[in-house]
Amino acid sequence: MLQREVEFPEKLGCLWEPHRYIVLRGGRGSTKSWSVARWLALRGASQEPIRWLCGREFQSSIRESVHKLLSDQIQRLGLGSAYTIEKQGIYGRKTYRVIEDGRQIEKRTEFTFAGLSDQTADSIKSFEGYDGCWVEEAQVLTKNSLDILTPTIRRPGSQIVFTYNPELDTDPVHAFADSIDPKEGIVVDINWRDNPWFNEVMEAERQRALRTMDEIDYQNIWEGKCRPAVSGAIYAKEIAAMQSEGRYGDFPYDPFHLAYPVFDLGWNDRMSIGIWQRNVSQRRLIDFIEDSHQTLEYYSRKLRELPYSYGKIFLPHDGAHGDYKTGKSAKEILEGLRWAVEVLPQMPVEDGIRATRMGLVQTYANKAKCAQWLEHMKRYRRSIPKNTGEATSPVHDAHSHAADMTRYAEAAGAQMDDDAGVKLPPINYRPVRVV
Repeated sequence: MLQREVEFPEKLGCLWEPHRYIVLRGGRGSTKSWSVARWLALRGASQEPIRWLCGREFQSSIRESVHKLLSDQIQRLGLGSAYTIEKQGIYGRKTYRVIEDGRQIEKRTEFTFAGLSDQTADSIKSFEGYDGCWVEEAQVLTKNSLDILTPTIRRPGSQIVFTYNPELDTDPVHAFADSIDPKEGIVVDINWRDNPWFNEVMEAERQRALRTMDEIDYQNIWEGKCRPAVSGAIYAKEIAAMQSEGRYGDFPYDPFHLAYPVFDLGWNDRMSIGIWQRNVSQRRLIDFIEDSHQTLEYYSRKLRELPYSYGKIFLPHDGAHGDYKTGKSAKEILEGLRWAVEVLPQMPVEDGIRATRMGLVQTYANKAKCAQWLEHMKRYRRSIPKNTGEATSPVHDAHSHAADMTRYAEAAGAQMDDDAGVKLPPINYRPVRVV
């Protein structure tokens, strides 16, 4: 058999075992992707043709797929005569008659390449008859893609293989891997030291990285360890310090201090509200609310359902701008709902980020209520254009709203003064005529 003539890292003997799920994760130089491509090339050239989807979350062109990696392994193994390598797919030359679902069909090996983010619950049905799927760079796989993929590849004996370098321990594929029942699959952590062909050139590169890289970067890139925040995250070090220093944990509401809601306003975008308390130099985030397409009346009601004594609500500078539909500003609406409201002055974003970095050193967060806030802060990052490779402005995405709210909380910190008292706006009412 071909597989007897080809060497694999000892840890990857699991590729030849009948697991439903195979997860190979680790750092650079581990041969995980190289080995999967080699394994598939061998299987596809055997007496049992296979149809495999080679997917990744994003694929705007075939160059971003594993097409070249698989093609290279086919040539390296001397299997060029067994395959037809086309621009959009790779196909076995030989056609076999096989029995599937009780009927005889003609089948040949086929490798298809696709971006999973482009698939819907309907479009992915075209892969239902496939024997398996290989997801490369699975650390960026979204929960939605994972949820529609796993029930789609469902033929008896089908397999799904994930290869990735871990990013965050909360990434969907990493959480999925940790939940796999040993009866269903296997998870293999593999790194450079497990590679029997790790040569002098690669070792020199690793040693250079060890000398020059930040410790977090080295541990992630070469040792396959999860980062405390995504690569390039704006508050990565501050969030890592918060966790390592025990400032993210059991810090609930203190009834001897007022609670101050800080808003990042949104409608189509997310509305993020942090509820903060201040105790001398400490600032504590005790609760976090996030939603979209909800009115300010809805958020007012949500806040009053919580068992907190409130001080002012703090809004960003656009909280004083009138809405084009109603003419009323967020400040006016909230004051009409009997809240004391302060609109913060506009501050340049970069100045606010610098101030927030310093403020996070003395920030504590309630783990029981603020897990989603922490996740956003781990993933708040700068845009890095491919043509320059230089970090630019912060990315406006699902994670930026919580980060903006935190920046506003830093600006409001000095005004979170329990001793200043709270002056509620007057009640506006119309006189009633009694007959």
